[in-house]
Amino acid sequence: MPNQSEIVSYGDGQLDKFAQALATARKMQQDWLTYGLNFVQIYVEDVDGDWLETWGNDEIVGNPLLDKIKEFLVSDDSVAVKVRHQLKERSLFDFAVNLAECGQINEETDRLSAVRNLLAYDDDDAQPSLDLANELSAKLF
Repeated sequence: MPNQSEIVSYGDGQLDKFAQALATARKMQQDWLTYGLNFVQIYVEDVDGDWLETWGNDEIVGNPLLDKIKEFLVSDDSVAVKVRHQLKERSLFDFAVNLAECGQINEETDRLSAVRNLLAYDDDDAQPSLDLANELSAKLF
């Protein structure tokens, strides 16, 4: 038969969940129409706070890898000393945050390349020692 469509069976509760989500969306839309932009006060806790300015800080604070990196960078380890020398006047904290992000890269060659790029000071020094990047990666990751 032409234009015959397949009947989809919904599991128990899926239709109820959909109906509930639709009702919630309709209520939110009605609140928007009723209260204008002030409807945000109903749905967002601490709307007038500094949540936008502090967005992402919770990812930095309490990060065990970042803590490990910071402790390592200020240590007397020979690799840490070389890294501090390579960084010159750059911020150790900023470097540590960026290095922690490099630690999230799964592919080892990509992670090593990212660490090497972080170690580069400027365009004149675009190719820092691959050995230093290897040593740093081995110590931290």
